[in-house]
Amino acid sequence: MITSVSALELKQRLTEDGELALLDVREQGVFAARHLLLASCVPLSHLEMMMGALVPRLSTPLVLCDDGPEGGEALARGAAERLSAMGYTDVSVLAGGIRGWERCGFELFSGVNVPSKAFGEFIEQRSATPHITAAALHERLLGEAAPLIVDSRPFPEYQRMSIPGGIDVPGAELVYRIHQLAPDAATDIVVNCAGRTRSIIGAQSLINAGIPNRVVALENGTMGWQLAGFDLEHGQSRRAAAPAPGAAHHAEEAASRVAARFGVRGVDLETLARWRADRERTLYLFDVRTPEEFDRGHLPGSRHAPGGQLIQATDEYAPVRNARVVLVDDARVRALMTASWLLQMGWRDVHVLDHPLTELELETGPGPEAEHCAGGVQSIDALELRAALDSREAIAVVDLATSLEYRERHIPQAWWAVRARLQEALRLIPPVGLLVTTATQPELARLAAADLASLRENVNVRMLAGGNRSWFDAGLPTSTGMERATTTTDDVWYKPYEQRSAVAERMQEYLDWEVALVEQVERDGTLRFPCFD
Repeated sequence: MITSVSALELKQRLTEDGELALLDVREQGVFAARHLLLASCVPLSHLEMMMGALVPRLSTPLVLCDDGPEGGEALARGAAERLSAMGYTDVSVLAGGIRGWERCGFELFSGVNVPSKAFGEFIEQRSATPHITAAALHERLLGEAAPLIVDSRPFPEYQRMSIPGGIDVPGAELVYRIHQLAPDAATDIVVNCAGRTRSIIGAQSLINAGIPNRVVALENGTMGWQLAGFDLEHGQSRRAAAPAPGAAHHAEEAASRVAARFGVRGVDLETLARWRADRERTLYLFDVRTPEEFDRGHLPGSRHAPGGQLIQATDEYAPVRNARVVLVDDARVRALMTASWLLQMGWRDVHVLDHPLTELELETGPGPEAEHCAGGVQSIDALELRAALDSREAIAVVDLATSLEYRERHIPQAWWAVRARLQEALRLIPPVGLLVTTATQPELARLAAADLASLRENVNVRMLAGGNRSWFDAGLPTSTGMERATTTTDDVWYKPYEQRSAVAERMQEYLDWEVALVEQVERDGTLRFPCFD
């Protein structure tokens, strides 16, 4: 039976010690406009694909929310029914949705990854993390003693845009690799990201680790650099190498001091095995190394969560509050630093695996496939689909990629749709004899095909084998733009620099929003960051 939870009861439960996952099942773009602080966005469109990793324990208490009945939505009820069918046993819906929450006088937040971004601002205020403006950095770069610029974002983000001369050293890699990059203590170090959070956390990581260099965060990151009128680089490939043994030893000593300061605990294999078998507690087993290291070999059942991103987007990786967290890193440095930050964020049950990975049986590749996905869907390959389209057969291609992905490249004449709004899409797509679904993630195309087959029983429905990637890799024609959108393009949150107009205004709004978060989080009252000093 699906029960409802009042806003007052939910607020109380969010401040208690028990496990709870608050899941907002609207699309991310809708979520980003207005949502509860501690809600994780798990859209109904992606529910089956995401839940196994995000909420692995079927008896975890879940509270689902949407805009509420006043907003004309029944997404939470639909998600609750689907989750119950998947085996989740403790599923509730927020009565009145987020509108009911707001009517009680409680706070709603805009943006994404709000707890993490508020935490970054909190750390800057509490630790007085030093910073440098874009103008001051630009002047320093023209001088003789130019600082070392390290970009704390994942490599794809760095490649999109970077500060001239910057080297990519994602989040948790900073302490691990900085001794190799800057062996001279006289070298000043500037840490940047796109905005603020990862610059602050990255710079403060190096400061906490006690490196002798002067370290500052680039105020407002690449956006601040661009707003100051300076040019960015694009498509760069500068990356920090793995440290030599001596530098690695220095890094581990530094990280161990940080771990001792913040009370990071280790866990042995026997205890980890017991926790993995525990039916009463959720366990997140995160491998915080680089994607390449994870692919080469990782503990079976572990998930890849690069340390910097785990701190930047904790709500996307670990929506179950008060769960156990175990971090894995054969060099230990990245796990120790990441654990220190999770503890400062208020996660209490955080541990680092003490056992070397080299002594364990490992899996290779990207990790486990999603479960609970539809079967029995027939497929069509890219060349067969091209032939069918060329024959002018009555066929419609339905693309479930994000609106950003579709805007940049899609199969010609494909309709763009959102899985949770397929009924809306069918009102625009003319009657055809064959519907073909595709997506960036083939499993999403499979799920959408199963949905369409139930909505149009007399139509042949297939999925494109391999999804959009198979079409692109075959070198077949593509189109751009949103000429065949079947719904509002609010499926994902658009970063300021992904907007098509008023980019500078959106950047400044975003930066102002980040700075104001700490005060709003304090008003909300459901999240407190502990003080260690």
